[in-house]
Amino acid sequence: MSRGRPAVGEPTGPSPVPVAWSLRTGLPFDIDPVLRLWVESEAESTHTDDVGGLTTLLEHDPSALIVAEDAGTIVGSVIAAWDGWRGSVYRLVVAPSHRRLGLGRQLLGAAEARLSGVGAVRLQAIVVETERKAIGFWRESGWDRQVQRVRFVRG
Repeated sequence: MSRGRPAVGEPTGPSPVPVAWSLRTGLPFDIDPVLRLWVESEAESTHTDDVGGLTTLLEHDPSALIVAEDAGTIVGSVIAAWDGWRGSVYRLVVAPSHRRLGLGRQLLGAAEARLSGVGAVRLQAIVVETERKAIGFWRESGWDRQVQRVRFVRG
């Protein structure tokens, strides 16, 4: 890839400190803890942030949810969704206690690897524009901000 950036699926960088957490595919029993993480982390909520929404996601794409677990507690999550056309990254959330330790980069790398593994060659991420810290993270991630498109939604 140009500009010295890692290709899709390549690690986005080493963690700056030794880590105690592990990453794994999220399972149905993780739904409540993930929803709790999103609330406790003050992630901007949407109307699909509920048990039904995550259950439907896992039924449709069982490997889409990736979680970080530390001593039995979910401390991070990312959704790496594949629709057969494009890979999408949603809900990259890290618990306040685990921020600035490289977990966000590790979750993003796992999402990229997962999507590359299913054949995605183009990835997109939806990021809340008013979340200053999130925008800073994505600016440093090696991803390009796309300014030529406007997103329209229904529902």
